[in-house]
Amino acid sequence: MTKKILKLNAISPLADAIFAGYGYSDSCDDPDGIIVRSAQMADYEPGKNLVAVARAGAGTNNIPVADYAEKGIVVFNTPGANANAVKELVMCELFLGGRKIIDGIDWVRTLKDEGENIGKLVEKGKAKFAGCEIKGKMLGVIGLGAIGVYVANAAHKLLMNVTGTDPYLSTTHALALSPHVNVVPEREDVYKKADFLTLHVPLTNDTKGMINAEAIAQMKDGVVIINNSRGELVNTDDMIAALESGKVARYITDFPNAKLIGVKNCICVPHLGASTPEAEDNCAVMAAHQLVDYIENGNITNSVNYPAVYLTRTEGKGRVQILHRNVKNIITKFTSAIADQGLNIANMASSSKGEFACSIMDTDGAIPEKTISAISAIEGVLRVRSL
Repeated sequence: MTKKILKLNAISPLADAIFAGYGYSDSCDDPDGIIVRSAQMADYEPGKNLVAVARAGAGTNNIPVADYAEKGIVVFNTPGANANAVKELVMCELFLGGRKIIDGIDWVRTLKDEGENIGKLVEKGKAKFAGCEIKGKMLGVIGLGAIGVYVANAAHKLLMNVTGTDPYLSTTHALALSPHVNVVPEREDVYKKADFLTLHVPLTNDTKGMINAEAIAQMKDGVVIINNSRGELVNTDDMIAALESGKVARYITDFPNAKLIGVKNCICVPHLGASTPEAEDNCAVMAAHQLVDYIENGNITNSVNYPAVYLTRTEGKGRVQILHRNVKNIITKFTSAIADQGLNIANMASSSKGEFACSIMDTDGAIPEKTISAISAIEGVLRVRSL
């Protein structure tokens, strides 16, 4: 039976070739996989066939990630696929934060009917829009994932001093980070030093509202804050108060809301971080490849609710993939169920992430349905697939 992929948003046509052989459309019942960008999935009722959702982007707050983990549905994202697009926007916003460019442009529009006087008025009025250079200023980067590293390295090349923090800094990202970037253990260490502060962290219980009155009080007077991660990272009321007092010179956000629009010295950008055709192509291709590899082989790459696990496929071997809770001795129960059928496990891989785990086992022969049923009946098993 042909497997089905549902797209909940317009997706780059580069994904079409990757989904060749699938029923791929924006309307289908009980799909095996879903690819999505910004569509809200909180009210989407998954069918019994749905095994994975791939977000063509980094944030997954439009997907009920925890609920899907309990249902044995793997959720992927595409970290780094839009990193260059977001980096370039942050570079633009650093200049907008340092200089009153937008204010000056808006003022010039008021001179349209001044005729020959425009030149004189511009020279007379331009002093109101003077700003600072970013060279030599301290950029604080909160979050050193793919985007944060790109931003930090690019800012260093623009002759800024750069400090950053990330409690989950990976080896890969640490190696990619310029040695000129000073990494410190705590956010507060960054807050105190930064002339410009840019946020590159996911929205979690720990980070929600992290930029609040208490955090802002630790920052330099006149700090510029840039947020291209998630609007909820910033307490809106506290930010408005800081803008009005002058404690924060500029707040530039990719996430407008009704309170922020029109506030002096707040620049609201219409969520343009990844809005380039290059980023959309990159995200679509990465999401599609991850989805197909999972559906066909059970391999997990860049999941936000299950661990990464990969097992090279050996031709002629049977394969079973098991999503389960991370509890003691459960893998022994899987191997016993397989051995009871006289099957030998030729290769296996298993990994855990918090309370959830994934195990993949290749056997010397085809795996009968009764073995799948036996494994499914083991306490702690969430989903079993014969691949």
